[in-house]
Amino acid sequence: MAPDLKDYDEEQVRLMEEMCIVVDKDDNQIGAESKKTCHLMENIDKGLLHRAFSVFLFDSQNRLLLQQRATEKITFPDMWTNTCCSHPLNTPSELVLKDQLGARTASQRKLEHELGIKPEQVPLDDFKFLTRIHYVAPSNGTWGEHEIDYIFIIRADVDLDVNPNEVRDYKWVTPDELRAMFNDTSIPMTPWFKLICETFLFKWWSNLDDLESQKDVDTIHRLGF
Repeated sequence: MAPDLKDYDEEQVRLMEEMCIVVDKDDNQIGAESKKTCHLMENIDKGLLHRAFSVFLFDSQNRLLLQQRATEKITFPDMWTNTCCSHPLNTPSELVLKDQLGARTASQRKLEHELGIKPEQVPLDDFKFLTRIHYVAPSNGTWGEHEIDYIFIIRADVDLDVNPNEVRDYKWVTPDELRAMFNDTSIPMTPWFKLICETFLFKWWSNLDDLESQKDVDTIHRLGF
């Protein structure tokens, strides 16, 4: 039975009406469903899978921008995670598969929505596509994630104007500072961020000047199954 959303934040409930791109395990679109439908564990348990993206933004000092998800978020509230993670929507501009243009467009849109980063500071061509991951992660008994996640790295010095309904806090970290956060069990981390860090991130981080050598554009890595 679908939960009553009346006890959740009004803006976050509105965003649950957005239409995500439903895909099969090979990332072929097979339909579209609301964000709410895609994130209910009762549907995830039946195999419902959608397309997503995760952005890792580094500044000119090679520090990574992290955000702490707002308390108002319906899924994974108050957890620390990568710079920005969300979903391409079932719209003409965000359905484009060529050069991952749809996911890049969604990434640029959400960086502005969540962190106030202007599009001109993060041009579409500057998003470097690394690979895709397929993972499943429950948030609580009701909500969760089941995604094929496009991973982008972008290097830019940006101005932030954080949306408090999306982001509770943020910080720029070095590799050692991020490792220290992971070792502190009192700091909650999103499951997809943990998976990406454990599998790929630190290797990518040490090769930011040669990301071409790190790309694996054809594989969908099945993580955490």
